[in-house]
Amino acid sequence: MEAKNILVTGIGGNVGQGILRNLRVSGYSLRLVGSNVSKTSAGNHLCDKIYELPYARDEAYIPAVQELCDTEDIHLIIPSTDYESLCLARHRDKLPEVAACPYETVLTFTDKLETYRYLSHRDIPFAECCPPSEYQGQFESFIVKPREGRGSRNLHFNPARWDGFPDEEYTVQKLHLGKEITTAFYVDLTGNLVGHISLLRTLVNGATVFCRVTHACDREIERIIREMMAALEIRGACNIQYILDEQGQLHPFEINCRISGTNSVRANFGFNDTVWTIEERLYGKSIDKPEIRSGAAYRILMDVIFPDDPSLDEVNDQSNFYLY
Repeated sequence: MEAKNILVTGIGGNVGQGILRNLRVSGYSLRLVGSNVSKTSAGNHLCDKIYELPYARDEAYIPAVQELCDTEDIHLIIPSTDYESLCLARHRDKLPEVAACPYETVLTFTDKLETYRYLSHRDIPFAECCPPSEYQGQFESFIVKPREGRGSRNLHFNPARWDGFPDEEYTVQKLHLGKEITTAFYVDLTGNLVGHISLLRTLVNGATVFCRVTHACDREIERIIREMMAALEIRGACNIQYILDEQGQLHPFEINCRISGTNSVRANFGFNDTVWTIEERLYGKSIDKPEIRSGAAYRILMDVIFPDDPSLDEVNDQSNFYLY
């Protein structure tokens, strides 16, 4: 079988690296091209070829992606960051197949304030939000966060002042306390919900370090997923992050319509949305309902050693390396 060429973006982050690892052990004949805003990143060793691209906000981004796709004969682009998903979805008519929801859906979910406005208007649960200029202490506890996803960066919990945060960039969101759960779900290209998996997780600096499969909220979270599917056109991999409070209520506070950060973990528990993405979009296969297995995972730190390179500035896709 002729190898398919896949571009995975954002390989400097754990989402992109998880996608690459899942693809490497998928059993399919794949040639993996990775991109990042830096030529050297932690995902380099997982790729057959690497490219440095501008930030997705840059006007040069789409022309650079087009040139890359032409040069490498790319068959599928899998974005691993929110804004790349948004930009690639907007310009998908100029590109090879893009593993992203329709542009309007990505646009809604990329902006947390707009997510709240859209879903609350349709009586779909989401943590209450408002612009900083409209916040008057109506939440007992709150968090000021960027309206667009930035990997849990620039978060401000119960700040003494919030008038310095511009409405265009930040939102004030009601802060709920309880257990944090992330639920990944997959909607096939015909619009059917294939399945979902929920992980109770512990985070450090915004990244999952420990998680375990939980079924505590299966019925309620599926109801919310189906309500969202009725309100917006969702296709492919998505995830919902939410708090389960002591009263058993769910409080979603973020939605990502892309493959998310625990993809490498959940693949080991029967939910491999990375592989389903290529099976549907490259090979035309239908996806069966997954059988979710119980289990837990703990993430560790590893080193990628480049013994022949005196500095990381010289590392490329031809560099020798080993894992330690």
